[in-house]
Formats: sequence, structure tokens, C-alpha cells
Amino acid sequence: MATASSANTASTTTSKEKELAASKAAVSDAYEKLLEAKSHFKLAAEAAGVDLKHDAVEQMIKGREKAEVLSAQASSYMKEKPLATLGIAFVAGFVISQVLSRK
Repeated sequence: MATASSANTASTTTSKEKELAASKAAVSDAYEKLLEAKSHFKLAAEAAGVDLKHDAVEQMIKGREKAEVLSAQASSYMKEKPLATLGIAFVAGFVISQVLSRK
């Protein structure tokens, strides 16, 4: 009977060793996949940052172009109608002075 019991113990030990080895392999695979996912995520984040920077630069260029167009229009208006420009500047200054003096 001692032989049957030691055979069961040996088979249980072998079974546990196999389970432990399989668990170690699974953890190792999961860790490798995690590292791979981390590197992919890092690359994606860097690419998104580059895309956002590119979009911001495009918006800045469009804004600068729009400001140049508005500046040219204002300049043209001031040259065409100097008295109206002077009147607008006077009224704007008067309104601002009234708002600031009411403290």
C-alpha cells in the first residue's frame, strides 16, 4: 500500500509541476504581450502628438492669413474714408473712457 500512495504522491507532484510550468509560461507570454502593447501605445501617442502639432501649425497659419486679410481691409478702408475712420476712433475712445471712468 505504501507503493500506491507514493505513486499517487509522485503523480500529484508531477501534475503540480506541470501546472506551475504552464502558469509560468502563461505569465511570461502575458508580460511579453504587455511590453509589446506598451511600445505600440507609445508609438501611437507619439504619432498623435505629431498630428496635433501639425494641425496646430496649420490653424496658426490660417489665423495669420486671416489677420493679414483683415489688416489689409482695414488699411484700405482707412485710406478710402479717413474722416469716417477718425469718427469711429473718436467714438470708440469716448466709450472706453466712459466705461473706465465709472469705477
